[in-house]
Amino acid sequence: MRLEPIENPGIARRLGPPALALGATVVIASLLAMVAGANPFSVLGLILKGAFGSQFAILETLNRATPLIFTGLAVAVAFRAKFWNIGAEAQLYGGALVTVVFGTGMLALPAYSMLPLLALLAVIAGALLLLVPAILKVRFGVDEVVTTLLFNFIFLLFISMLLEGPLKDPMGMGWPKSARVLPEARLPRIVEGLRLHWGFALALIAALCVWVIQTRTTLGYEMRAVGLNREAAAFAGIPVNRVLLQTALLSGGLAALAGFSEVSGLKGSLTLDLSPGYGYTGIIVAMLALLNPLGVVISALFVAGIFVGADSMSRAAGVPTYLADIMLATALLLMVLAILLTRFRVVRG
Repeated sequence: MRLEPIENPGIARRLGPPALALGATVVIASLLAMVAGANPFSVLGLILKGAFGSQFAILETLNRATPLIFTGLAVAVAFRAKFWNIGAEAQLYGGALVTVVFGTGMLALPAYSMLPLLALLAVIAGALLLLVPAILKVRFGVDEVVTTLLFNFIFLLFISMLLEGPLKDPMGMGWPKSARVLPEARLPRIVEGLRLHWGFALALIAALCVWVIQTRTTLGYEMRAVGLNREAAAFAGIPVNRVLLQTALLSGGLAALAGFSEVSGLKGSLTLDLSPGYGYTGIIVAMLALLNPLGVVISALFVAGIFVGADSMSRAAGVPTYLADIMLATALLLMVLAILLTRFRVVRG
């Protein structure tokens, strides 16, 4: 048995394996629900109801999807150029840190200028955090998987030090958290009285902008060329190192917007548990979307729906919420296999 590349796969070839992967994920989740002693159809129904069964559920799903769109876009942009950014978690916290530092009183501006400035500063912080591994890669050939992954742990320890020291809220009753950002630094709610904020709209705009960059600009063409074949791109005159650095700046900035939106739109302050792994989940989101920036929005809604629905399902059916983690892990593994089968066919010989 060997793999034979497919030069021009049709629509059925491109969409069939991913659809089968999602179907297989549902089947496996149903079997796991049966093992847990629950009715699989009831469990799946409760997940759907918990994620989309009411206005509150829908808005919570959109709210949970907001940081996943940003981190999914960050991963999709980097992976498209075969720059393996595993450090979106650190870049998210970088954006959150800058938002807290400048949004708690260092800047005294009205909301219409404060919010764009904080978003810009967050983008710069995330871009610089990823620029370091990018320079190490293009200058010394250091594997970016290792450097970006280790940056996550290093930066979280740095955040922990700050929250126990200079950033610790003196009114926080001893809890390691920062002071709350000013009202002018808070993103307004889309629906009054509920938690969904305008960070979701910003995430949709970011997805559209990334799609335009990738499909309508020279940089997007160069990123795709570098990702397909770095040596051929260099031979054709594309400045590979410059493209990788630009990709890193864009990817890091997108991930940092997730931290900005979580602090400014939702939490209001910085804590160590600000992100329950949004940076890592962004990899799943990007892979499920086949690295398509518009597909990232749909993929993020799917993943967020599983998380929100699983919380509701767990309370109603007594099934552990770990079922959602297993579903996502299974979906990722099957989607990687599906992507392989869209580009190659299995032949004998």
